[in-house]
Amino acid sequence: MSGVHDERRGLLLVFGSAVAWSFGGAIARYLTVPDSWAVVFWRSIAAATFLLAVMLWREGWQGTRKLFLAMGLPGLCVGLCFAIASSTFVMAMQYTTIANILLMQAGVPLIAALVSFLVFRERVDGATWVAIAVVILGVAIMVSESLTGQVSPIGDSLSLLVALAFAGATVITRRHAQVGMMPAVCTGTIIAALAASSLMGSVVVSPGNAALLFVFGALNLGLGMALFVRGVRLVPAALAALIGVAEPVLGPLWVWLVHGEVPNARTLLGGAVVFLALLAHLGWQFRQQRQSPAMPMPD
Repeated sequence: MSGVHDERRGLLLVFGSAVAWSFGGAIARYLTVPDSWAVVFWRSIAAATFLLAVMLWREGWQGTRKLFLAMGLPGLCVGLCFAIASSTFVMAMQYTTIANILLMQAGVPLIAALVSFLVFRERVDGATWVAIAVVILGVAIMVSESLTGQVSPIGDSLSLLVALAFAGATVITRRHAQVGMMPAVCTGTIIAALAASSLMGSVVVSPGNAALLFVFGALNLGLGMALFVRGVRLVPAALAALIGVAEPVLGPLWVWLVHGEVPNARTLLGGAVVFLALLAHLGWQFRQQRQSPAMPMPD
């Protein structure tokens, strides 16, 4: 019963992280800070503060110090990937719709599989290659709107960079399972804040924007990651990825309900293709895992 209880708790935590992340676009649309790098800076500061506070609360000063020292080069690489992803997410919102950004992220699990094959020559089964091809088709449909000038090619490129950075972090984490994700992500927010501090103009923001930036950083980015890293170890990877699809599903919904930003037809069509491919592949993979003998989870 303990295993079932842990899995249920993991499911709730991973779903909670997807819900927390999904509010990012709706929160960002309320911001009136003209300098995107200032948004990156304060969002990263808030997230870093939140994540560091969580680690200090759970591990204490010495335990937190050991976590950071244990990351090594893999942890720094994971942090860099998250720094790129969180920064380009904010920049992309200046050029394209939230729906385009979040739906592009839906292909992260399959992009990671493709990168693993090309870089590390890890075997990828036929079903995964078919799903990858369908996802590429869906993404092509989504970005094809750029040719008409209705959506910026810069925004589409930045959205793709977000997905690639997340996929890179996933691949590195898989190759170095001993790397703790919490200090790695905290490091990524610090890297993003340092980079933004050299690129932004004024550091001053209004009290209203400051409050929104705190929520955007601590409760959207930081809380989402804290929930994810605690829950993902308790459920099968395929099921965690499937639950994570709730983020790009809910994200455009909140933006539509709160701000009235309706996704265009090609974004909806391409996103539907991406989701069908992901759901079919992840559902098949989960059934395969359920049919396999249960393996003990490493500490």
